[in-house]
Amino acid sequence: MSAANNSEIQRVALILLDQFSLIAYTSTIEPIRLANRVLGQEFYSWKTYSLDGQSVQASNGCTVSVDGGIADLDDADITLVCSGVDVERTPLPRELGTRLRKLNARGRTYGAVCTGAFVLARFNLLDGRRCTIHWENLRSFREEFPDIEVSGDLFAIDRNCITCAGGMAALDMMLRVIAIQHGAYLAHEVAEVALYQNMRSGESAQRHDLESRTGISNIKILDAIRIMDLHIEDPLSCQQLAMTVSLSPRQLERLFRRHFDCTPGQYYLKLRLETARDLLRRTNRAVLDVAIACGFASTSHFTKCYRERYSCTPTEERQSYFWAQGGRKTPRTAVPAQVVTAP
Repeated sequence: MSAANNSEIQRVALILLDQFSLIAYTSTIEPIRLANRVLGQEFYSWKTYSLDGQSVQASNGCTVSVDGGIADLDDADITLVCSGVDVERTPLPRELGTRLRKLNARGRTYGAVCTGAFVLARFNLLDGRRCTIHWENLRSFREEFPDIEVSGDLFAIDRNCITCAGGMAALDMMLRVIAIQHGAYLAHEVAEVALYQNMRSGESAQRHDLESRTGISNIKILDAIRIMDLHIEDPLSCQQLAMTVSLSPRQLERLFRRHFDCTPGQYYLKLRLETARDLLRRTNRAVLDVAIACGFASTSHFTKCYRERYSCTPTEERQSYFWAQGGRKTPRTAVPAQVVTAP
């Protein structure tokens, strides 16, 4: 991404998908609005678009009117796809990919906010690019697109492609865009007006550290949990786990019983089943594929463990989640949830 000529207005286009994140959307728009206000002139202009030109509902139920549909997208300097929940099953018209690829071919900046990286990936627009996505979608994204370099960073800027994890990370990303185009001084002025005191770099972590999330400070337990998370597909035995943190299996079990009232194996199984539940909800992968990805040798064993924890089978989980999301299906005429070969 290059600096802008101070005399040129930077045109920003936001494509809002159904159930988009409202906080991510406003965190994208407000920094450039404030940049105009701080300097008393229009450095940025923006327009919003939907797939069909109709108003779009955010994930919190608010409805946002737009300036047009995909057919109205012009040659904006920055075009961002803003999505939110259930993006993996959102039907996408091929025209969206065609227009985004044209913008890329012209050297325009394009990208995604929150879960929008899924959309770019489906249209092969992240090939050879570094990107990021909200941490809740990170594992399913890696499963769906194993060849794409995706990180857990707040935001990523790779040449003319910019992505962020959503939420307040959109504010950090846009402040960085402002700094690149108009200088760090303006970015800090905007942050100050927004009462945002600590501008974060793209490499900042999305989540709190494990100690804060668990409320536990014991280093051995924290190390064991990190190792479990790294070995979801190929689970370690309790003895292997204990060896990696320099404890005996008995010592490790005592620690887990004291802090979690369960054995290391039970805690490990919970992590694997939580991962499986996420993949069932966010991807279209077969139940057997999900089972293998979460370290289960057979569908029958996976189903047994899943039913014991969630009181339903993996298939029932997927069906119930589907209907809870309004029963939306991907039309045969739309782009399915997989990579589309560019023309």
